Amino acid sequence: MPQTTLFYQVNFDLFGIFAVASAILFITRRSPVAAALWLVNAMFSLAAMYVMLDAQFVGAVQILVYAGAIMVVFLFVVMLLNLGHADPAGDFRDKKIRFGAGALGVALLAELLVLTNGKVPEVAPSDAPSPNAPMPNAIAPVAQVLFTNHLLAFELTSVLLLVAIVGAVTLAKRKGGARA
Repeated sequence: MPQTTLFYQVNFDLFGIFAVASAILFITRRSPVAAALWLVNAMFSLAAMYVMLDAQFVGAVQILVYAGAIMVVFLFVVMLLNLGHADPAGDFRDKKIRFGAGALGVALLAELLVLTNGKVPEVAPSDAPSPNAPMPNAIAPVAQVLFTNHLLAFELTSVLLLVAIVGAVTLAKRKGGARA
């Protein structure tokens, strides 16, 4: 097995383990904010796996849509409803966990250095795409289908998210008004 294939296989397996562990930690946390952060970690691990499978567009969408937009809405609703009470048992103040997180960070940094051979890649001005360049082949078919055949479902999803936020605001006002 070539060394690069082994390198990618090990990293793919590592991101798979991170995704599964993060998902387990997501469903076992009592604090909704801590659960949301573990869910973001799982989504980033999945995005890294998509990139390693040469599906860069799906990886970017995974980060932008799920780890970005959906989690921001989720955290907005959690904070609006004041569900994020501190849980001392779920807090990461243990020195073992801090050491493990630091060791993981150093390992990921070492992998990055091995991947780039210790050099920062230089981007030549000619490598930058021009503003009038056509869309890559992977994006155009997805955009075409999304904004023609599935436009109604796309718009209904955005309306559904808006209704969920309005409902959360309404519930928060009722909850706050009952206390006063």
